[in-house]
Amino acid sequence: MIKRLKRLSHYLQKIPGGNWILSRIIGLTVPYSGSMGANILQLTQGSAVVSLPDRRKVRNHLNSIHAVALANLGELTANLALITLCPERGRFIVTRMETDYVKKARGELLCTCDIPTDLPWESVERTAATATITDGSDEVVSRVTVYWKLGITPPKPVEPVE
Repeated sequence: MIKRLKRLSHYLQKIPGGNWILSRIIGLTVPYSGSMGANILQLTQGSAVVSLPDRRKVRNHLNSIHAVALANLGELTANLALITLCPERGRFIVTRMETDYVKKARGELLCTCDIPTDLPWESVERTAATATITDGSDEVVSRVTVYWKLGITPPKPVEPVE
């Protein structure tokens, strides 16, 4: 799936409305994250920028964007940035998340995540990156640190032909 997503992303970013189409495809593939209605704005090597419109669907009883929606946005953005770095047989799984809530989130939000390109995929290590969420005034509302266990899927053994 990661390989297909990378190819599709590369193709769709070249056409008008491609990021919107990619956002909807990811929303269908990952229904929980898709329920937020987030939009991919930029996806490059080791970097992702995703926006989240302020809609009733993501609000809480305090008339601000729900804490879990912020955590979800941070995880989604960090995972997208990681996918751009994933090698041919690379794999990863989220093992932990930390979310710092700095202020109430209102209005359209922008989430950015940049990951160094020299990740230890072969050594099955744990690594982390932080996605930063800002509001329309460019003030930080939340930081989401995502921890992953990285690895490489071993090649399938070739069966001898008899």
